[in-house]
Amino acid sequence: MRKVVVEAPSHLHAGNIDLTGDLGRLYGTVGFTLRWPKCVVELEQAEELLVEGPDGDKARVYASKVMNFANLRGVKVTVKEAIPRHLGLGSQTALALSIAVGLSALYGLDLSVEEAAKITGRGGISALGVYGFKLGGFIVDGGFKTAGGRRIPPLIFHCPVPEDWVFVVCIPRAPIPKVLEVKAREEEVLGSLKPMPRELSSELARLVVMKMIPAIIERDLKSFGEALTVFNRRLGGYWSNYQAGIYCDPIVEEGVDLLLSWGAACACQSCWGPTFYGILDSEDAALRAKEALEDYLKRVGGGTVFITRADNSGAKVEVRG
Repeated sequence: MRKVVVEAPSHLHAGNIDLTGDLGRLYGTVGFTLRWPKCVVELEQAEELLVEGPDGDKARVYASKVMNFANLRGVKVTVKEAIPRHLGLGSQTALALSIAVGLSALYGLDLSVEEAAKITGRGGISALGVYGFKLGGFIVDGGFKTAGGRRIPPLIFHCPVPEDWVFVVCIPRAPIPKVLEVKAREEEVLGSLKPMPRELSSELARLVVMKMIPAIIERDLKSFGEALTVFNRRLGGYWSNYQAGIYCDPIVEEGVDLLLSWGAACACQSCWGPTFYGILDSEDAALRAKEALEDYLKRVGGGTVFITRADNSGAKVEVRG
């Protein structure tokens, strides 16, 4: 029987360039695509909608949206691997696009990744997950227009992440309930945001255009990390009214400092957290930082630490049978 298997990468969010809005656009997201964790979805033709595996409730929602759009009778969706949900790793965009693109391949719908995102309701504010799925690597999008209807933000920069840049990712357990509370009222929070001071959005744009982008093109991890850490911290100050301070929790703040002390070129919180991460210049350095974070987590309520690298190719779609 014909089936389609889709593997989609996770991503790490570094922050948004412009929440001022006076130039007619908002947000502008910066981030990375990761090899692991990943979303793996298998789709088979069926006479009705059948869903198995983790994150099945959301998988059913996304599959139903595509089926309604294309007037499909059914599909069997099996989620083989799921990215941890609502922890700043891009789980829902990866799942939604895996299902939509998989259905497109299974039934010959010829949907682009951008069309799949629009149908499933993803990528309207931040397109990091959309372009991460499509291309992988380091992504900068141009934000969405504040007038004329919401569209997926344009891609303004994409670059492969150097293979010798090693990511150490930490997910402390204790802050998760607090982060989930914020996520539950995210629409309310985003709808009540005060405009970012122009001086701050200007500073963030300069950090991206004049330091971050040139540094990754030149494979200069030191300069890239300096820019990214400042970028993330300055944004944390803007969001501090909605979280515990510059970071979502003191545990994350101390963990960021610990990563930097163990040689990370940068250390940042991803989205609302509690996931935070650093980039190091070797596997050995990453292993030492990972061990230090594991010891730290034992003292502050536990959690997960892992080493991974950037995904520079985006999602993989395999048609079988």
